[in-house]
Amino acid sequence: MQFALPDLRLASAEIFLLAMACLIMIVDLFVRDKNRTLTFALTQLTLAVSAVVTVMVSSGQVAYTFSNMYVGDLMGDLLKLMLDVVMIVVLFYSRAYVLDRPQLAKGEFYTLTLFATLGMMVMISANHFLTIYIGIELLSLSLYGMVALNRDSVQATEAAMKYFVLGALASGLLLYGMSMIYGATGSLEITTVAERLFSGQADMIVLLFGVVFLVAGIAFKLGVVPFHMWIPDVYHGAPTAVTLIIASAPKLAAFAIVMRMLVGGLLVASNDWQNMLLILSVLSMAVGNFAAIAQTNLKRMLAYSAISHMGFMLLGLVVGVVGGDARFAINAYSSSMFYVMTYVITSAGTFGMILLLSRAGFESEEISDLAGLNKRSPWFAAVMMMMMFSMAGIPFFVGFFAKFSVLQAVVAAGYLWLAIAAVFFSLVGAYYYLRVVKVMYFDVPVDDAPIVATLDVKVLMSFNGLAVAALGLFPQMLMSICAFVLLRSL
Repeated sequence: MQFALPDLRLASAEIFLLAMACLIMIVDLFVRDKNRTLTFALTQLTLAVSAVVTVMVSSGQVAYTFSNMYVGDLMGDLLKLMLDVVMIVVLFYSRAYVLDRPQLAKGEFYTLTLFATLGMMVMISANHFLTIYIGIELLSLSLYGMVALNRDSVQATEAAMKYFVLGALASGLLLYGMSMIYGATGSLEITTVAERLFSGQADMIVLLFGVVFLVAGIAFKLGVVPFHMWIPDVYHGAPTAVTLIIASAPKLAAFAIVMRMLVGGLLVASNDWQNMLLILSVLSMAVGNFAAIAQTNLKRMLAYSAISHMGFMLLGLVVGVVGGDARFAINAYSSSMFYVMTYVITSAGTFGMILLLSRAGFESEEISDLAGLNKRSPWFAAVMMMMMFSMAGIPFFVGFFAKFSVLQAVVAAGYLWLAIAAVFFSLVGAYYYLRVVKVMYFDVPVDDAPIVATLDVKVLMSFNGLAVAALGLFPQMLMSICAFVLLRSL
């Protein structure tokens, strides 16, 4: 018998990350200092080396390994590179917050972060429905544990339980959908499913039912209406450092699995899932923006904001299948990719600012806690203002061009009514973002305590804000990169 060895090079970043996560877990057992400096440094080093390895092994070609269950392409390489960078920034932002809270200042916070990152990387490069499921579960189980790390908090425990129960339900829907797709096509490998659908070798009735359950499971992971119930409670109840992780990097992995499963595997059935995504998109923009207006808690407001943003991101995926023109499809999909990447950058900076303003015994999570921030620190107030303007889609910040590129694809596809609806909901959303700016610049400060931040956080926060502004002034480079990697990957 002959055995073909898999090409481990394609998954070398994931293998390294797994090995280091296990090593750090063992090393941390012998770390006695409360600061966990060694654990923190090893975690950051692991993510940095993972990013370097991802770049080094990238060939620019589509290649498969592990019996075609794993794919290496430019889209996956770019998303994994950004994932590593975002997680490095997130851990720098979280450092001081974690140290002030003994329940979080443990090695588990860092090892679970690495396992969550590994799950996202598996999701990004999966070419098999079961591989996607393994990645989702690795990410989800890590996040369940991180949300519940603060065991003394009733809010955190309740949020973890809600997240776990609803996550288990969504996983069941996803698995059931996968089983029906297997029954319809005889395969769970994404490329094989696409080939059998294209050649007409599938039971389309069974497939349609499978697609319904699959879209429901994906919708939960994206956090779009009507599968959004967990988002506000988890964002609010989880420690802010964990909320920062949930609100940023997983969006990249969620975009990747939508592209892999729906566009890569079920494109022939696009008439079925396109209408489903269209309904989810409109409902998410409506519910997310209107519900956010009523929030006084900043984390809950940003949770409903995330729901609306994911609805907006889906627009590019909805219209990408219209007309069958490859060039138009690439433009539409790349607009969604650009949108989710810029949203992750902006969301990381926004929650990073909340962490910066928090201190031991005080959670800066109410909108009123930002009152008079301009008088306490004009520069940090300016950075937060840039984040809010970008999320609201105000020129000339990157959020404006992200929305504009998606709307351009929607109008080009002939969905003028959809573009008008999206603009209307964006105008509604501008209200609650501008309310935060008004509080920072015009309200009287309720807290005169100085804002204490380490040099690395000050530099990263400043760079984060300037990146949001610079990408708004020069968006074409990142847009072109998104279009190029999708052209080489699809």
